[in-house]
Amino acid sequence: MFKRLLTFLILPLSLIACTFLATPVLTQTNADATRTARYFSATPSFTSTPTITDTPTITLSPTITATMTFTSTQTITDTATITLTPTVTLTPTFDFPDVKVHTQAHCRYGPSSAYLHAADLYPGDTGTVRGRFPYSKWLHVKFDKLNYWCWVSNSVIDVVGDLETVRYIIPDLQSVGSNMYGPPHNVRARRDGDQVTISWDQVNMTEDDDRGYFIEAWVCQNGAYLWWTVSFPNQYTTSYTVTDQPGCGNPSSGELYTVEKHGYSLPVKIPWP
Repeated sequence: MFKRLLTFLILPLSLIACTFLATPVLTQTNADATRTARYFSATPSFTSTPTITDTPTITLSPTITATMTFTSTQTITDTATITLTPTVTLTPTFDFPDVKVHTQAHCRYGPSSAYLHAADLYPGDTGTVRGRFPYSKWLHVKFDKLNYWCWVSNSVIDVVGDLETVRYIIPDLQSVGSNMYGPPHNVRARRDGDQVTISWDQVNMTEDDDRGYFIEAWVCQNGAYLWWTVSFPNQYTTSYTVTDQPGCGNPSSGELYTVEKHGYSLPVKIPWP
């Protein structure tokens, strides 16, 4: 830009200088010509700077438009990586009470000594309690040496653990095994005061299979409503008498089973007098 401006200023000055240095041609003789000749008779002396009237005044006003480019540099705030640590709620594994036999005894298929024999127990045998009976203190135990459960009196074992955490169980005699002889027939009962005698017909069984009969009843004695069980050693005992008194809020009742070594027959309801 500056070079162009300098060129523009020098060029007119050069032209003007050339004009004044040229020798004028005098062709007129009139007064004006004389005056002109007289003026040019001497060597012109240039002592003044010619005024250039037609020279444009160029004002260079560079307009600097500062376009500020703002580069927005984001301030990166570290975002913490949140690692979720799950809260693990541990479900405690239920610990069944432990038992250890201290007196030789029988393990049975029900919660009293009237039920069929299931296994022999000896001091030192161990196991865990899996259930209890609501009407006696017998416990349903899985002994380590057996692959099935059976019932044992708490009087012949030591227990470590809280028995209150163990559920109540009612034995299902039909799950014990099978019975090929069926229930007794002609079951009857009669009362004589507070004595009730139950009778039935004999069920003929082989000597090897014969395990007699089993009665499960509820009777009233001295104002207490009692769960009552009794068994008979062989098929030849066909009657039984039990004390049953008034004074209880629930009615007395009972059922009779035929028992052989493989299990129990279906029960027969006793017609309680």
